[in-house]
Amino acid sequence: MAKPRIGLFGGSFNPIHNGHLHLMSAAKEQLQLEQVILLPARVSPFKQHQTDMVSAANRYAMCQLAVEDFSDCRVDDFELQQKGVSYSLFSARHFSTCFPNYQLIWLMGSDMFLQFQQWYHWEEFLEYAALGVLARSDADQEKIAIQQERLSPYGTIFLCEAPVSTVSSTKIREKCKKQENFSCYLPQKVVQYIISHGFYKEDQMRKES
Repeated sequence: MAKPRIGLFGGSFNPIHNGHLHLMSAAKEQLQLEQVILLPARVSPFKQHQTDMVSAANRYAMCQLAVEDFSDCRVDDFELQQKGVSYSLFSARHFSTCFPNYQLIWLMGSDMFLQFQQWYHWEEFLEYAALGVLARSDADQEKIAIQQERLSPYGTIFLCEAPVSTVSSTKIREKCKKQENFSCYLPQKVVQYIISHGFYKEDQMRKES
């Protein structure tokens, strides 16, 4: 009998947006996940020198607001409580001990999937969790298929199909800096949180740093 499944979804979420929620919802349905756990990173390995990163506490709060209306989804502060860089291997290892009777599936967009071999000890990571991949660009399909074939000997790779979302946290932050409307890219509660705190403006980023 197949094990029930839990999705793990890590990232900086700076800020969390509709594209993240789109990936989460598509994966939850197609991979038949019992729940999805969001894991905001304390320090992303790929964004250690990013200058417009808001605090861990505020990114956690935005994640909580974003998933309030999503059933079977919660935010976990495991990575925020650790010291140093948030390597996904340690999270996968931790949750494998928390849920020994479940199959863990780490959710990601195709951009992360295509650079997966740059992850910290990626071979060991695949001993703890499968990968659930959602394409972020129609042009990625051939590259994704090649990458799946390359990684399959090391672990399980699931591909999810859904309409492509082009929104990104970078685009949202740039719109904030230019004082352009960004409200269509995020849940309204997250939009209000960003506006009320003045995030992603040059003067606010100096305060956060």
